Amino acid sequence: MENNKGISTGYAPVYRGSLYYEVAGTGMPVLLIHAGVADYSMWDDQMKSLSQHYRVIRYDTRGYGRSKTETTQFSNRQDILDLFKHLAVEKAAVVGISRGGQIAIDFTIEHPEYVSALVAVAPGVSGYEPHPDDNPQAQRELELFNKMDELWEKKKWNELTDLQVHVWGDGPFQPVGRAPSSLREYMHKVIRASFDRLDGEATPITLQPPAINRLDEIQQPTLIMVGEYDSSNELAVADELECRIPHNRKVGIPGVAHMIPMEKPDAFNKLVLEFLKEAL
Repeated sequence: MENNKGISTGYAPVYRGSLYYEVAGTGMPVLLIHAGVADYSMWDDQMKSLSQHYRVIRYDTRGYGRSKTETTQFSNRQDILDLFKHLAVEKAAVVGISRGGQIAIDFTIEHPEYVSALVAVAPGVSGYEPHPDDNPQAQRELELFNKMDELWEKKKWNELTDLQVHVWGDGPFQPVGRAPSSLREYMHKVIRASFDRLDGEATPITLQPPAINRLDEIQQPTLIMVGEYDSSNELAVADELECRIPHNRKVGIPGVAHMIPMEKPDAFNKLVLEFLKEAL
């Protein structure tokens, strides 16, 4: 189905579920994978900008947004393969942020033949273990993450939503409300809605061995981005990627925390377009 904005929409069948997707533009495919505190709609600005040059695909990962799942174990990497098969994609540049960045890295390692370039934005890395040690900031962040776990166990969804918006929107050591109100309101709406989902419980099958010991397997051109106000853990991960991935460029984005594509879309889009022009 195509809407009046030239965006094709649909559902791709996957194991015991279906993935909602949107496609715009023509040319080399570019896949956008959203953060764990967002859904496909976080990429609105990127769909408009990147689709002028590429065939841009965004989707809701299983358990998020409009995608549907039964209660099952599943692989995010296989879900992408099934999405590619449905859309007749042979190879794509893969852009992922946060949890989506971890999925992008894992997919690149497991299925390198499908990836032409990688953009890892404030990504997680499977198998990475933070080491707060004597770093007071990292210790404080660990307390915040433990608080999130506690609120989850107690099902205190409103408090958990507020805390996640602050940590990932404002930045863990920034004042509450630092991020633009539009970003905070978006995150609050999407995060809070995620706790009321009525479909099945999907448990991801992790990459084995995990990515942390396999980063040198990534031979594709890679752009790494991290925000100045992001957590010390994310800053450390970005440094690790810079040291371990052979062909990379790391860019620090000033005055922003975790959600770079939404908080500074113009700067983000410019960097990605310049990178893809060189890499593809």
